[in-house]
Amino acid sequence: MNIEKVSRHSDELRAIRHDLHAHPELLFEEVRTSAIVAAELSRLGFKVTTGLAGTGVIGTLSNGTSRKTVGLRADMDALPITETTGLPYASRNPGKMHACGHDGHTTTLLGAARYLAETRQFDGTVHLIFQPAEEDVSGAKRMIAEGLFTRFPCDAIFAFHNWPGTPVGQVQLKSGAMMAAVDMAKVTVKGVGGHGAVPHRAVDPVVAASAIVMALQTIVSRNIDPGEAAVVTVGAFNAGRFCTIIPDRAVLDIGIRSCKDSVRNQLAQRIPELIRTQAAAFGCTADIEYEFSYPATMNSPEETLFARTVAEEMGAGVVDLDKPFMVSEDFAYMLEHVPGCYFMMGNGDEPHRRMLHDPGYDFNDELLLKGAALWGRLVERFLPRA
Repeated sequence: MNIEKVSRHSDELRAIRHDLHAHPELLFEEVRTSAIVAAELSRLGFKVTTGLAGTGVIGTLSNGTSRKTVGLRADMDALPITETTGLPYASRNPGKMHACGHDGHTTTLLGAARYLAETRQFDGTVHLIFQPAEEDVSGAKRMIAEGLFTRFPCDAIFAFHNWPGTPVGQVQLKSGAMMAAVDMAKVTVKGVGGHGAVPHRAVDPVVAASAIVMALQTIVSRNIDPGEAAVVTVGAFNAGRFCTIIPDRAVLDIGIRSCKDSVRNQLAQRIPELIRTQAAAFGCTADIEYEFSYPATMNSPEETLFARTVAEEMGAGVVDLDKPFMVSEDFAYMLEHVPGCYFMMGNGDEPHRRMLHDPGYDFNDELLLKGAALWGRLVERFLPRA
C-alpha cells in the first residue's frame, strides 16, 4: 500500500473533519452528516444505500470475482455537550459537540473510501458502514434489526475508536472481552414527606437512599469474584428542593458494568435485592427499573490476530491489552452477529486530548491518514488479489 495515495488527500480530509466538527448532530439526527457521507461515496463510485436506521449510510464497492466480504464501521453522532475548545471550527450548534471524536471516525472511513476507490487492490466486496446513534441509544442494534447483515453480509467486521493519552496511531487490542457491558438502574425510593423540624413524623427517603449508595459499594468488593471486572456507579442522586422540607421520594441513577454474562446476571440479581432491603430498613420502599443495555464487546480470536498483524505491518505500534476497557460500545451488537475486532488507536496525549466526552476534546487530524491507511491495508489483506 502506498501511503502517499492517502496523504495527498490530507487537506481535503482535514476540511471534511473540521466541517463535521462544526456541525455536530445528535443520535438519529445525523441528516447533514449522512448527506455528506452519501454524496462523497457516490462521487467515488460506491453503491450507496441510505435510510437504514433513519440516517445510516452503507457504501458498497466490489472488485474482482471473489465472493468474500468485509465490513468497516464508523459512528457519526455527537454528544449533548457545550464545546469549550475555542477552535476556529468549534461547534456552531449550541449544546452539541463532537466530544468523542466520531467526526474523525467518519472522516477516516471516507479517507479509506477514497483510497479503495482509486487503487482497487482487492478482490471481493467491502461494505463501509456509517452508523448513527452510538451514544446512549444503539444505532447498531437498529441497523441490524432493519436488515444490515442480511442485505450487506460480511465475513468479518472491524471498527476502531480514537483513544486519548496514547501515541498517535498506536493500536491497542485484545481477543475476547475488549469493552464492558453496561446496564442501568433507575431507583425511586419512596418515603413520607414532612417538615424538617419534626422528622419523626416523616419517613426520610434521603437517608434511605444515602444508605443505599453506601451499601452499593459492597456489591463489587464483597459479592463479585475479585478476579472478575465489575463497576457500579451512582451517577445521579436527586431529592428535594429546600432544606427545611423532607421530600417524599429520592431518585438514584446507577450505571453497572461487567465483562462476563455470569457476572452481569449476578449483578442484576444482587443489586435490586440490596436496594429493597436497605430501603425497607428505613421504612421506605424502592421501585427499580433495571435495563440491560449494551452487551460486552467480544473480539473473535482469528480477526483480532488478523487486525494485529495488519497493524504491525503498518508500523502502528501494537499494545496487547491484558484487561478490557470498562467503557462500552454498541459495536458489540454487530460482533454478536459477525466475527470481528474492535480496537483503539491513539489520539495523542496533549492536554486537550486526555479525556473523551470532555467539552475541550478534539480529534487529532494526524490520525486521519494513519486510520485511513490502516483501513486500506486491512481490506487489501482480507480480500487479497490472486
